[in-house]
Amino acid sequence: MIQFDIDQWQAWAPGLACAEDWATWARDPFDPQTSDAQPDVSFLPAMLRRRLSRLARMVFAVATPLAAGKPSMPLVYASRHGETARTFAILNDLASGEPMSPTQFSLSVHNAIIGLWSIQQHDTSEMTSLAAEGDGLEHAVLEASMLLAEGAPAVLVVIAEDETPGVYAPWINDVHFPYAVALLLKPGSTWQLSLKTADERTLPTQRPHAIELLGAMLNGQTNLEHQWERRQWNWQQTH
Repeated sequence: MIQFDIDQWQAWAPGLACAEDWATWARDPFDPQTSDAQPDVSFLPAMLRRRLSRLARMVFAVATPLAAGKPSMPLVYASRHGETARTFAILNDLASGEPMSPTQFSLSVHNAIIGLWSIQQHDTSEMTSLAAEGDGLEHAVLEASMLLAEGAPAVLVVIAEDETPGVYAPWINDVHFPYAVALLLKPGSTWQLSLKTADERTLPTQRPHAIELLGAMLNGQTNLEHQWERRQWNWQQTH
């Protein structure tokens, strides 16, 4: 079991851009409509904005408010599929005999987003990029808790997924809408997270784990259970 405090949070999905939007959503949860909506990242330099995919924009949109005015801190970023859309575009270019863009390639790797974040924030703290399964939230929080145990006063956790190209539909069916959730974790005991092995596999949680956790927090729910394959994660808010 690990313990920590969730000091602040920030989230984005199409049509859900502020705390009031999410509070309304939590009272009657739904899957946001698929759209080409983009988060507002007008606070970033234009040259950087042009380089960012929607996935990267989502990460910057939710992480920046939690880092503003605070000392440098480690960041743990988790995304199961990462920059799949950008990678698919590169593969299409290669299949068409087009030369591969070095810039596009460098931005397609899984840790590219946290690299851009480190540069833009002038932050050389430890940063980790994870590619877990559907329980990437829990793996990211576990990683963050170890950083807290090593003395970090705070850790920024970001979970983000964008929709993948339709050609991958036979294999990728767990991203129904784009979203990003950022959590500012600090040492404490308000939240407890434990893991046990289930006897058998069950159907995955209806919505992404990070979105379900957000709904639980907004509704004052003190217990939450997530299961992926045979990993059963138990969340408990103690006070």
